Amino acid sequence: MKLAHYIAGAFYADETEKYLDVINPATSDTIAQVPMATIHTLDVAISAAEKGQKEWANIPAPKRSDYLLEIGVKLKEKKEFLAEVLTKEMGKVIEEARGEIQEGIDMAFYMAGEGRRLLGETTPSELNDKFAMSVRTPVGIIGLITPWNFPIGVPLLKALPAIVSGNAIVWKPASETPIIAYEMAKIFDEVGLPQGVVNVVFGSGTDIGTEIVQNPHIGVISFTGSTSTGRKVAELGGYHLKKVSLELGGKNAVIVMDDADLDLAVEGIIWSAFGTAGQRCTACSRVIVHKDIEEALQQKLLSEMEKLTIGDGLDERNKVGPVINMEALYKIHSYVELAQLDGATLLTGGHILEGGDYDLGCYYAPTLFKDVRPDARLAQEEIFGPVVGLIRVGSLEEAIEVNNNVSYGLSSSIYTKDVNTVFRAQRDLDTGIVYVNAGTTGAEVHLPFGGTKGTGNGHRDSGVSALDLYTEVKSIYIDFSGKLQRAQIDN
Repeated sequence: MKLAHYIAGAFYADETEKYLDVINPATSDTIAQVPMATIHTLDVAISAAEKGQKEWANIPAPKRSDYLLEIGVKLKEKKEFLAEVLTKEMGKVIEEARGEIQEGIDMAFYMAGEGRRLLGETTPSELNDKFAMSVRTPVGIIGLITPWNFPIGVPLLKALPAIVSGNAIVWKPASETPIIAYEMAKIFDEVGLPQGVVNVVFGSGTDIGTEIVQNPHIGVISFTGSTSTGRKVAELGGYHLKKVSLELGGKNAVIVMDDADLDLAVEGIIWSAFGTAGQRCTACSRVIVHKDIEEALQQKLLSEMEKLTIGDGLDERNKVGPVINMEALYKIHSYVELAQLDGATLLTGGHILEGGDYDLGCYYAPTLFKDVRPDARLAQEEIFGPVVGLIRVGSLEEAIEVNNNVSYGLSSSIYTKDVNTVFRAQRDLDTGIVYVNAGTTGAEVHLPFGGTKGTGNGHRDSGVSALDLYTEVKSIYIDFSGKLQRAQIDN
């Protein structure tokens, strides 16, 4: 199957463009071919977005919401089909793929409601016979550059608030997972979005991604990906004075205190660490455990890890799928080798899975270390794989210090039965998301999603906060006094 770009309300192909194979990481089968856009193709998309946005911005926001409701309905109707597509090209197990589609459904319905708000504010003027208010206005064209690990959930967290706010988008999906974007383009087409409101352009980050960031017709960039690439996006976007939203890496920890429900904690750690084969920005890769219960927690974790079934995500029995490709597989293994050189003790896993069906795909054994130093690379750097390190502490204060002493600040979690500990932790943990008696994953669409420090630059996906990126605030003063009134002078 050859994919095509989606531009100006139609599927667009240029046979002079090169095509890349799309590989199923579970089987190594080629399942599609994706075009690599030229700058000319991108220019066509940007021109379409410019034209479409001018008309779209004049449609009342509640009417724009109607399209989002229809998108949500279409996603719901096609949920199982889309989940299978997602699993085939990304690898995550089918129940997780269904969950990602559900996130898109939730966001469509939630953001549709915001079309009837898009709130500004009114405030008293300091002068007589003068009215003061602010309103939200669209920015114009939004550039979306999105990752392979959540290839539909993340884009919809960005695209839907951008659309309901009156903008047009140019979206570059990850080249590893283009099929789900192609299917999403079909949904945009089926609901009858006006031409140019959504444009999907496949291509390389080096060429097309860079041009999206620096193109003068695109006013906002929303990027999710690695911290190293995020820095380049911030630098280039900042040079062009654009609003740039970065959602980058994480080095998330679960804190387990000595009074925790250990069975509950183990469930949360297993899900947070090994769901999506650890390929989440919110994945748990550190477990900060009180010394008094370290041994008990360790044994329970090992017991539960033995039960994990690993294989093709389309098999409902499997709980852990493959990692995205061979490059990721060997990167993960290099971190495991470094951890042992740093003095960590390998308890289980630590190897590429081989033999039988494993030889067809990219599978890494769920891995657990103990004796991990808080300053070791295993405890400091994002691995993006099914690898977890146990870090021993003696108090809540030490646990919080260890949690905070990394360059990232996305998600953190604490297990405890003490309400005083809960309130101290939620106050002092320096991440954008804090969970109590739950793992490090599970964000809901009606609250802001994002983090501190190296995780991003202060913007948030989802929730009402997402609208801040995609709108400009315009202040309006209406003087009905019939005379000149000078603020700060005549009052």
